[in-house]
Amino acid sequence: MANTAQARKRARQAVKTNAHNSSLRSRLRTAIKSVRKAVDAGDKDTAAKVFLAAQSTIDKIADKKIIHKNTAARQKSRLSAAIKSMAVAG
Repeated sequence: MANTAQARKRARQAVKTNAHNSSLRSRLRTAIKSVRKAVDAGDKDTAAKVFLAAQSTIDKIADKKIIHKNTAARQKSRLSAAIKSMAVAG
C-alpha cells in the first residue's frame, strides 16, 4: 500500500485514469466490430459509412495514446482492405 500522501494520490489518479482509458478502448473495439459486422453482412455502402465513423474513433484514441499510432494505422488499413475486397467477392 502507498505510504506517502503523494503515492496515495497517484493511486487514486491511476484508478480514475484506468477507468477512463478502459472505456475508450471499449469504444474502439465496438467501432471495429461494427465495421466487421457490416462487412460480414455484405452491404458495402453501410460498411463504408460505418468505417468513416470508426476511422474517426480510431484516430481520436490514437491521438490520446491509448493505442499506438501504428496500431491505429494497421487497424484502419485492414478494415479498409476488407471493404475494398467486398467489390471483388460481391
